[in-house]
Amino acid sequence: MVVLVIDTSVLNVAIPTLIREMGASRSDIQWILDSYILVFAGLLLTAGGLLDRHGRRRGLVIGLVLFGLASLAASFAASPGQLIAARAGMGAGGALVMPGTLAILTAVFDPAERKRAFAVWSSALVLGALAGPAVGGLLLRHFWWGSVFLVNVPVAMAGVLAAVLIIPESRAPARRPDLVGALLSIIGLTALVWAVIAVAEDGWSSVVVLTGFGIAALGLTAFVLWERRQSEPMLALELFKDRTFNGGSLSIVLLSFAGGGVMLALTQYLQFVLGFDALRAGLALAPLLVSVMLFNAVGVAVDKRFGARVAVSGGLLLLAAGFALLATTAAGDSYLRLVPALVLTGAGSGMAVPASYGTVLAALPREHAGVGSAVNETVQQVGQALSVAVLGSILTAAFTAAMPRGAGSAARQSIGDALALAAATGDAELTHAAQRAFVQAMSLTTLIGAIAATIAAAATIVLLRPGNRSSRLPPASAAERAPTVASPEMRYPS
Repeated sequence: MVVLVIDTSVLNVAIPTLIREMGASRSDIQWILDSYILVFAGLLLTAGGLLDRHGRRRGLVIGLVLFGLASLAASFAASPGQLIAARAGMGAGGALVMPGTLAILTAVFDPAERKRAFAVWSSALVLGALAGPAVGGLLLRHFWWGSVFLVNVPVAMAGVLAAVLIIPESRAPARRPDLVGALLSIIGLTALVWAVIAVAEDGWSSVVVLTGFGIAALGLTAFVLWERRQSEPMLALELFKDRTFNGGSLSIVLLSFAGGGVMLALTQYLQFVLGFDALRAGLALAPLLVSVMLFNAVGVAVDKRFGARVAVSGGLLLLAAGFALLATTAAGDSYLRLVPALVLTGAGSGMAVPASYGTVLAALPREHAGVGSAVNETVQQVGQALSVAVLGSILTAAFTAAMPRGAGSAARQSIGDALALAAATGDAELTHAAQRAFVQAMSLTTLIGAIAATIAAAATIVLLRPGNRSSRLPPASAAERAPTVASPEMRYPS
C-alpha cells in the first residue's frame, strides 16, 4: 500500500520541477496527474472481479510488477507524453494492488483479527501520504526529477517478494467471465471520474462536464441492468441490500469528501503562508501521523467494546472538531497554533477509518472479497475526487473574493500566482494580502469539511446497527479459510 500512496503525494511536490526541467505545460501537468486517476478508477471494479476469479495474491503480484515497470519507464521519460503514458500504466497496476490488499486481508484474517489488520493497513496509508512530500523534497534536493518515480521500483520489488513468500493464495469459486459488465463499468466509472476532475477546470455547467456525467449515467445504468440479468455477475448487486455495507460505504465516501479538500488547503497553507519548503511541510504533518497511528489502536478497542457505530461516528466527530479548530486559524498564527487541530484530525481519522473499512468488508461474502473491496475503493476515490472538485472550487472562489479588487486578475486567481507576482514586483503588501485571503478561504473550506464530517457521523448513527456485527461472526472454519484451489505453501495466521 505504501508505494501507491507515496507515489501520489510525491508527485505533487515534483510538479514545479517537471515544469522547469521537462518543459511541461499546464495541460501536460493536468494529464500527468489525471491519467493515473482515470485508469485507476476506471479499472477498479474489473480488477476486483479478476482478483476473485484468478487469485488475489496473483493479482497483487501482477499489479506490483506492472506498477514497478511503469514507474521505471516514468523515471526515464523523455517527454510529457511518455510520462503521461507511464502514469496510465501505473494506474493499471494500482487498480490491481489497492483492492488486492483489502481482499487478501478479508480472506486471510478471522473476524476477530481483521480490524486490527485494517488498522495497520490504515497506518500504512497515512504513513505513505505524509512521508511522500518529505521523501519527494529530499530526492529532488539531491537527484533529478525521475528519482521520485524510481524510488517506487525497489519498494514494489520488496512487495512482490513478500507476497510470494508470505501471502497465501485465495480465490472465489470459478465463474464465467463477464466481459460486457467489465466494459460497461470501465466506461461508466472513467466518465464519472473524468467529469468530476473537469469541474475544477471547466465549471459545473460546461459541455465537457455535462457530457461526462451523461456518459457516466448511461454507462453505470446499463451496467446495473446488465448485472441484474446475469446468473454469475461480476458485481453481485445483492451486496447493496445489506444495510451495514451501505452504511459503511456512505461513511467512507463522506469521510473522503470531508478530508480531501481540507488536506489540499492545509498543504498549501504550510508552504504559501507559513513559508515551509516541501520537506519541512511533510515533517510538519508528523503530529497528524502519530495521532492516526495511536488512535488506530484506540479505534479497534472502541469497535471491539462498543461496536463499529460508536467507533466510526466518534471518529468522525473528532475529525469534525479538528476541522472546526483549523477553521479558527488566523493569518498571523504560528505553526504551534496548528498542532492541536492536526492531533484532533489524526485522532478522528485513526478511529474512523479501520472501523468503517472493517465494517464494509465484514459484510462481504468471502467469494466477493475482491470486487467488494473494489466497490469500497471506488466510492472512496469518487468521494476524494468530489472533495477536490467541490472544496477546491470553494477554496479558489473564496480566495478570489477575499483578495483586494485592485490586486489585478492574475493575482486573484490563486495564492501561488499572487505570490509569484509579488516576488517579481517586490510588492510586500500583495504578499500579505494574498496570505490573509488564503487563510480566510481555508477557514471557510475547513468549516465545510467539519459540517460534512458531522453529517457523516449522523448518517453512520442512523445506518449502522448497534454493536459490532463482524465481532459476532463465528471464526472461519478451516474449510472457509482454504482457497478454492489450495496451494502447498498455504499458511494462515494462528
